[in-house]
Amino acid sequence: MAKRLLRWTLAAAAAGFAAFAYLYLSLPDVRALRKENPPTTAFMELRARESDKAGKKPRKVQRWVPYERISPSLKRAVIVSEDAAFFSHEGVDFDELEKSFEDSWSKGKRLRGGSTITQQLAKNLYLSPSRNPVRKIEELMIARRLEAELSKRRILELYLNVIEWGDGIWGAEAAARSYFQKPASALEADESALLAAAIINPRRYSPARPSPYLLRRQELIRQRMGDVEPPAPAAAAAPGGPGGLP
Repeated sequence: MAKRLLRWTLAAAAAGFAAFAYLYLSLPDVRALRKENPPTTAFMELRARESDKAGKKPRKVQRWVPYERISPSLKRAVIVSEDAAFFSHEGVDFDELEKSFEDSWSKGKRLRGGSTITQQLAKNLYLSPSRNPVRKIEELMIARRLEAELSKRRILELYLNVIEWGDGIWGAEAAARSYFQKPASALEADESALLAAAIINPRRYSPARPSPYLLRRQELIRQRMGDVEPPAPAAAAAPGGPGGLP
């Protein structure tokens, strides 16, 4: 019996290692993102499929802008709302992830938060909003790969250009022009805080019609924006073209 149990244990370990190795080798090569902007993302393709299924014409409003043409206020607001530890982690905030698992286990809550800006970028570029555990592992692995290959400035630049900010609205420039009729470079602190507040669920909370909850988040973000300082534009290599709030 002991020998049979040992064989099963070794077989399970071998199968687990093989699955992990396959998953790792099948991850996307992110090195091209050093100099190239992705023409589309997994989330954009998902929204297009949803529109087709509903019999609607897919809507995509996006305009790529380099890092230095995005308001420092928006960078601060997004870091405050989505990933306060952005500059200190290597793609995954393990402290925040542990808290997320603890809440899920002890309080019966769905797995919440815990996703860094880098993880969100990985999900938006390559994955889906599914809560499948395998998908989450892929997200973590891609996030670590992004951090290994890209600078923090480049990760933040990519994120701010592909994040969803409403129905068919992608990226900071499209959001700034859609909601405030100005370029992303001209966003002021209150506007930036409102946009950052909406990231939590951009299809539910619209900066065009802010709910009381969205306004409360805006105020919290506005109060904390002075605590962070994004990388200086002069140091950004732009190709042109968690610990977040509740």
